[in-house]
Amino acid sequence: MFTRTYTAAGLIFLAAFLFCSWTLELTADARIGGGRSFGSRGSRTYSSPSTPSSPAYPSSPYYSPQRSMGQPYGGGMMRSFLGGLAGGLLGGMLFRSLGFAGPGMGGGIGLFDIILIGLVLYGIYWFISRKRSQPPTDTTYRESATDYTQSAYAQPEPRYEIDRGIGYVRQMDPSFDVKAFQDLCMDLFFKIQGAWMNRDITGVKGLMTDELYRIITEDIDRLKAEKKINRLENIAVRSVDLTEVWQEEGKDFITVKFYANLLDYTTDEAGQLLAGSKTDPVKFEEYWTVTRPVGPNAWQLSAITQAQ
Repeated sequence: MFTRTYTAAGLIFLAAFLFCSWTLELTADARIGGGRSFGSRGSRTYSSPSTPSSPAYPSSPYYSPQRSMGQPYGGGMMRSFLGGLAGGLLGGMLFRSLGFAGPGMGGGIGLFDIILIGLVLYGIYWFISRKRSQPPTDTTYRESATDYTQSAYAQPEPRYEIDRGIGYVRQMDPSFDVKAFQDLCMDLFFKIQGAWMNRDITGVKGLMTDELYRIITEDIDRLKAEKKINRLENIAVRSVDLTEVWQEEGKDFITVKFYANLLDYTTDEAGQLLAGSKTDPVKFEEYWTVTRPVGPNAWQLSAITQAQ
């Protein structure tokens, strides 16, 4: 009796471990910065980036030279089936171990239980995956705690603020062009993401502020110490939209919103998958803030902020 109980408990624990590992693998989010906000946005560091109701300067989609994200991924359906089956096995063993077996069915695992619980857990997985695939739709704007000059009931339209900010930038740099700037931000995005995946950002040090370089270098050193590699593949950036343009203390600041999807997973140095998925793309929105001394000077990445 005791042997059978311990065996059932061991099988339940093993199934739970495998199922939790599968679930954690789905929700991994490890791209540059680990999906967190960091860096400096000047006086707006502690304020969420503002987002106009419609893009002030719509951009065209940008794709990495690798395979398009729109192509199907063969492992997705099989992965979902295996996940549902693991959940079904877990539920079935739990029911049997608690004595809920039907009359005449004994203490084994019932096929009906496996199918039923598997379908339920697959439904949960589908719901979570669907929610994860949808970008956040509500990005709020919080004023800085030190800014008392602007009434909370008389906020100017973000589009007007963007146009006014661009006007200030052009006073010192008449050649500033929005489309060329969006292309520049895209180049910056791909170069820095590529350097992050290679665990060496020395080649792109000039593209970011000293503060950001230090933070990202610390993250890379930690990955190396843990013998991990964060791999980013099949990047497709759907849009690059200006959300804020302003000046302060002799510097230009511009925040852009990236809406993108990519394969984001982590392996060990031998190539063994540790987190994330090689087949299921992740959609995300991120705000990148760049800065420079006013005038026709080089832009540098100063902050990465997650959508709220």
